[in-house]
Amino acid sequence: MPLVFAGLGNPGAKYAANRHNVGFMAVDAIARRHPFSPWSKKFQGLIAEGTLGGEKIILIKPQTFMNLSGQSVGEALRFYKLGPEALTVFYDEIDLAAGKVRVKVGGGSGGHNGIRSLDQHVGNAYRRVRIGVGHPGVKEMVHGHVLGDFAKADREWLDVLLDAIADDAGLLAKGDDNSFMNRITLALRDKLVPTGDDDRPPPKAPKQQSHVRQARPQQAPAKLPESGPMAAMLKKLFGNKD
Repeated sequence: MPLVFAGLGNPGAKYAANRHNVGFMAVDAIARRHPFSPWSKKFQGLIAEGTLGGEKIILIKPQTFMNLSGQSVGEALRFYKLGPEALTVFYDEIDLAAGKVRVKVGGGSGGHNGIRSLDQHVGNAYRRVRIGVGHPGVKEMVHGHVLGDFAKADREWLDVLLDAIADDAGLLAKGDDNSFMNRITLALRDKLVPTGDDDRPPPKAPKQQSHVRQARPQQAPAKLPESGPMAAMLKKLFGNKD
């Protein structure tokens, strides 16, 4: 029985370089690197057939637009009489730093409309290859971020990432998800891409130093009267404490 590798994106030249289309880019890279057939129209999408790691693979790029991805992929799975466990989906993930890749089985849609559509049509027990594209920082900017093109500077790591996905896709076909992720991390290690270490918060200043720096400014602003009975009393009081 074949396995289905689906890349998510929107069809047409207008969207080709969008962050939202990195799933298309991933399966395109796999098709170029390995002996796959030319792309042909089927299942409301484009498919290519080949082998990876000794397994027969059907690559599919739904042409239904992202929000209806499940229609196309669901049709392919029904045709081959496959369950969701035979499906691997490549897609963009805003909750991962740009360049990071994480593989998992199951889970929620995380607000991703393509994944939501797949969940509705095939269930959620399929493998997800989540490709980080970073978060713009504000919810209102997410739509423009994912439908925006990758910046020229992104190409330094994006091309390496896509090459690594293509090189190591056989590990996914064999079910060796951890080795696949490790290979991707190693491929990107020398690029300006977060690989995990810089997810940690910056180290805190030593407690003693921070206490002193906080305490001193709080005591300084106190103002004392310079003349009169109160000034004399305070001077005498502070003098006694010394």
